[in-house]
Amino acid sequence: MLLLRLAALLLCSVMVLFGLNCPLAWADTAIQLGPRPLYLVQALPDGPLKQRLQSCSQGPFYRTDFSIAHRGAPLMFPEHSLQSYQAAITMGAGVAECDVVFTADKQLVCRHAQCDLHQTTDILLRPELAAKCRQPFKAATADAPASAQCCTSDITLAEFSGLCARMDGVNSNADTAEQYLQGTPDWRTNLYNQCATPVTHRQSIQLFAKAGLKMTPELKQPEVLMPYQGSFSQQHYAQQLVDEYKAAEVAPAQVFLQSFNYQDIQYWLQHEPEFARQAVWLDGRYETPGFDAMQPDSWQPSMAELKAAGLTIIAPPLWVLVTEQDGVIVPSAYAKAARQAGLKIIAWSLERSRPLAGGADWYYQSLPTLANSDATVLQLLDVLAREVGVIGVFSDWPATTTFYANCMMPAAQHQTSN
Repeated sequence: MLLLRLAALLLCSVMVLFGLNCPLAWADTAIQLGPRPLYLVQALPDGPLKQRLQSCSQGPFYRTDFSIAHRGAPLMFPEHSLQSYQAAITMGAGVAECDVVFTADKQLVCRHAQCDLHQTTDILLRPELAAKCRQPFKAATADAPASAQCCTSDITLAEFSGLCARMDGVNSNADTAEQYLQGTPDWRTNLYNQCATPVTHRQSIQLFAKAGLKMTPELKQPEVLMPYQGSFSQQHYAQQLVDEYKAAEVAPAQVFLQSFNYQDIQYWLQHEPEFARQAVWLDGRYETPGFDAMQPDSWQPSMAELKAAGLTIIAPPLWVLVTEQDGVIVPSAYAKAARQAGLKIIAWSLERSRPLAGGADWYYQSLPTLANSDATVLQLLDVLAREVGVIGVFSDWPATTTFYANCMMPAAQHQTSN
């Protein structure tokens, strides 16, 4: 059996050299995609894309770097939890994200924001920890919605690790903390919402390394005054992130550092050039007044200037990369400028939206007439891959991006490292 497997691996390697998919079912027998990818395929209008994707329904399916797990698989699992990450691993994600924040004792943990514990964990149901929250729970009144604010920096690492992760969402009409936590959007699910396990940054490294995944930590913007406790500066924070990969002996090529804060990127370029070689700038310039993805003069610095400064990968939201033209999805001027400057592109975040039958939401705002069914998920993904040329796509349900890449992309294109 071992000899047969080695021979098959050799055959697969040769096929990859010629830009062909490896057609061997053993390529990753642990990967399971479930019904959602084919559900989306069935929603497509008849045509070449639907026919091609239908032809891939039986696989084989293997892990691909094109499929980036956004917070794990939070469409159905509590984000940044062990269970969410395990689901993403099963779905063939080749890269997984830990959004990094710090606790009161300056330890790094995986959470989307420093101050979201009130809506992503059960901290409000633990009186001894709820008492430490920056803002205790307040019931809804006739004049104000229910509210609370609990931060990782309010508690220690040990206290954080004892929490239960929950689906993100709150009930703004709540009278009690228990009611407040019953706010999961109706297009997600509470099926797996029973005390999921929170994860530290170090634990995420161990989990992803064991599964053979690459890692894309995002250094989140602190929601406390920096330097924290008078000594923990933004630079210390950025360095500690890298140091935990070094301590775990993870090669820089396995890590895609991320930040919205361009100063973090600059710090890594100066102090950690090996890790910064594939650092990802999460481009938030869309929030700048006057920004227009079709007007290069509306964003500064230019793509060429970013490339000259050492940036390799830029990552805007989905809608910035595309627009509508003559009834079809096409690349935006922003996407063309990035490619022309030699920047690689990663897009975020697929399947974070409610069902699109109700029309385009924030992630699809540049497709106001075309984003009218869940079929748009695959149509957009196809344009991003073939015409925009993205090297990876974040998704809240990585099975979809894994399925697309397995079906439509030569295996040699699945590696996102330099």
